[in-house]
Amino acid sequence: MEFDLYWLLLAFPFVFLLGWTASRLDLRQLKREDRASPQAYFKGLNLLLNEQQDKAIDAFIEAVQHDPDTSDLHFALGNLFRRRGEYERAIRVHQHLLARADLKRDERERAQHALAHDFMKAGLFDRAEEAFKALEGTAFSTDARLALLSLHERSRNWHPAIDVARQLEAAGTGSFSQRMAHHWCEVAHEADARGRAEEAEQALQRAREAAPQAARPLVMQGQRLARQGQHDKALRVWDDLMVMQPQAFSLIAMDYAKCAQACGEDSVALDKLQGLYAQVPSVDVLNALNSLQADPQARRQALMAHIRTQPSLSAAQGLIRERLITHVPLDEPEIELMQQALATAAKPLQRYRCAACGFESQHYFWQCPGCQGWDTYPPRRLEDQ
Repeated sequence: MEFDLYWLLLAFPFVFLLGWTASRLDLRQLKREDRASPQAYFKGLNLLLNEQQDKAIDAFIEAVQHDPDTSDLHFALGNLFRRRGEYERAIRVHQHLLARADLKRDERERAQHALAHDFMKAGLFDRAEEAFKALEGTAFSTDARLALLSLHERSRNWHPAIDVARQLEAAGTGSFSQRMAHHWCEVAHEADARGRAEEAEQALQRAREAAPQAARPLVMQGQRLARQGQHDKALRVWDDLMVMQPQAFSLIAMDYAKCAQACGEDSVALDKLQGLYAQVPSVDVLNALNSLQADPQARRQALMAHIRTQPSLSAAQGLIRERLITHVPLDEPEIELMQQALATAAKPLQRYRCAACGFESQHYFWQCPGCQGWDTYPPRRLEDQ
């Protein structure tokens, strides 16, 4: 017994020494790893700020290897992959995060949100839709709905887009009435293409209900009536457009004039167009007005007045057309106005453009003021290219 106790007393300090040495080695290793992880992280951050994304990715991968449980490094790495267009690698990083059982709820939602955007960028719209829908009821629900709305619009799924827009509006995100009106107009356009006139009419009606002041439903409704030969009804619809959206009326100004001629309302339409032109002096409205004007001299005077205030090639072209139709030579004031219109139209083309960055200038530069490149300006103006 004394012999065993003696050896036990001798062994105890030796075992203690071994344990102490092992613990010191573990602590040193742990400290080295802790130092290596932030060093790699800060190195990656510095490279990222210097726009060296390739080296930054390598640094972040090194940091993740030292500390695979750090979610922030995974997010940084995944976002870098997505920015570089490496969507498959970004997807794998965020899927790896979601597979972790110890991930906190807020970080799991963040990873789901990042994964949904990865799918969106990669063009995997079905998987993106599922991923965004999984964010319902989370802190990312509003952003997910906005992304879903954009996704449905890109895929031209108009009815789901309308449903999402209604949800966003009900949640107080903002007004989506104009957007929904466009959605219903797209539904009407597709219905017309399939020969479903009644469905198209109902869709346009819903578009007007969604946004009573929107221009597009009125434009499309009038065009449908004109195609059906109901010119008087088309004029009434476009009269509403003239009052509510005078700026948008130029889109159908010539159609309005043609409908007025078709149903014998030339003089009434002429008076309305003159009043609109005084409010919105556009070339489209002027051309429609002149198509109803029987007096050649009045047409030429209207074109000259427009060129004086708004020199444009379209108005100058109209003046030349009047010369060809009436065979009356242009006088000197008309020629001067045409020269003014041509000079105004040619001015944007009398520029030099840098081939490297697109910087434009009326003067030629040997060194571009934009990108500082040398000999990047072709020695030819835009109108000569």
